[in-house]
This record gives sequence, structure tokens and C-alpha cells, in this order.
Amino acid sequence: MSDEKPAAAAQPAATVVLLRAGKDAPEILLVERARSMGFAGGMYVFPGGKVDDGDLAIARNPKWTRGFDGLSDADAAGRVASARETFEEAGVLLSDGPALDAATRAEWRRRLNLANDHDESKRYAEILEATGHVLDAAALLPFSHWIPPMAHGVAKRFDTLFYIARLPDGEVMTPDGREAVTAHWSTAAAALARADAKEIGVIFPTRRNLERLAQYPTVEALWAGTAARKLQLIQPEIVKRDDGMFLTIPTGADYPITEEKMESAMRG
Repeated sequence: MSDEKPAAAAQPAATVVLLRAGKDAPEILLVERARSMGFAGGMYVFPGGKVDDGDLAIARNPKWTRGFDGLSDADAAGRVASARETFEEAGVLLSDGPALDAATRAEWRRRLNLANDHDESKRYAEILEATGHVLDAAALLPFSHWIPPMAHGVAKRFDTLFYIARLPDGEVMTPDGREAVTAHWSTAAAALARADAKEIGVIFPTRRNLERLAQYPTVEALWAGTAARKLQLIQPEIVKRDDGMFLTIPTGADYPITEEKMESAMRG
């Protein structure tokens, strides 16, 4: 009998590639996760986190959202979770509504940061209710869908929807200093160069998505290219070859590099 633990069930999660125009290429927000975090501690990732049970209820409430009719439950909840996590980790509101003064914004963010894992969606609903903000589904565009392999011994697996979103006018990024200890705007190419130089750590999905993002010269080109593609499920596989073990993803999904040797792949 094997002593290996069975693969963990994948938990729904969502993450946002937040974009702004750069001089030569789109700039992308990367946050440095606290080293104490159970998943991807110390790594540079896109803002995001687990989908809460209450995220779907927010998505289906027309008082707080618009444009969510017709979206699947997973997509609807994922967009809400993405917006919630973006405000919590980076201080950026993706919802539309009256401008918030610094004190009000700081107070609502404090309440969200203090909420436990099951109350974050409740706190986000309170923010939308109190501020009169509404989250438009069109602010977030599905970019990719990743599920890790069913490998034995993997402690945490996340069924993750990736979205792209433009930085709204007037919004300024500020890391929360708790989950996101630092945050930086960078082109995808510059982030990859820093990872190659061992200045930052990026896990396998982040690296593959940075490589994909680096293909696009402008935010507009990235948005149009993403909208034109059918969302494809990316399920990495472990492949054994004569020259070693590789972590691979499907070809034909707009990813220029589709494999990496297991010993160099950071898997979180």
C-alpha cells in the first residue's frame, strides 16, 4: 500500500491581470505574496484568491452588478472574486460609482482585510451597498482557465479563472502589506527578465501567462486578441522523456512556451 496522499480537490479561485498602458508595452501589476502564505509564499503573482460562497449571490444581485446575466455561475462568481481581491490586495476598485475619499476607501479596505475567509464576500457586498458602486461584468475579460495536474502529494490545488482588466481612471495601486507585501507595475518581458536573473520568483502558471502577455504590444491588442479567442482549459501534465521529467501544457492556446523541466518549474 502506498503512503502517498491522494491529490487534493481543486478549490475555485480567480485572479486578475491588471493592465495599464506603458511606453513600449502594456504594464502588468504583480504582487509579492507574504512568505507566510500557504500557497506561493514569497512568489510574485497576479492579485487573486479563492472564490467565496457569497460571490455568486453578489453577481446575481442587479443592485450591485450589471451584465452578469447569461454568465455561468463559475464565471459570474469568478469576476466578483477577482474584483474583491483586487481591492483587498492592491487597493484598486474595478466597480463604477462615486469617487471615494481616502479615509472612506481606507476604512472599507481595513474591514475587508480583517474579514475571515468566509466573510470577505459579505464585506464586499457591504462596500457596494454603502458606496453605491456597481460592478460591470465587462470590466473583466476571461483570459485563461487553469487546473493543476492530479499529482499525488499536491497539498493545494486551485481551479483558477484568469481575467484581464484595465486600471480604471483615477485608481492608484497600493499593496495591503499583509497578503501582498509589495506590488509593482512591470512589462511582462521585464518581469520575465527579473525571474531569469533570480531577482523574483514566479510559479509555473504565472510564468506561462507572462510569456503569453509579452506577445502583445498594447493593451488594446491584448484585449482584442483575448476577446477573439475561445477560453481554453489549461491542465498541465507531467511527462517523462529520455532527457527528464517535464511539466507541459496544451499547444495551440496562445502560449509561446508550453513546457518546462520539472526541476526548474516553480509550482507553488
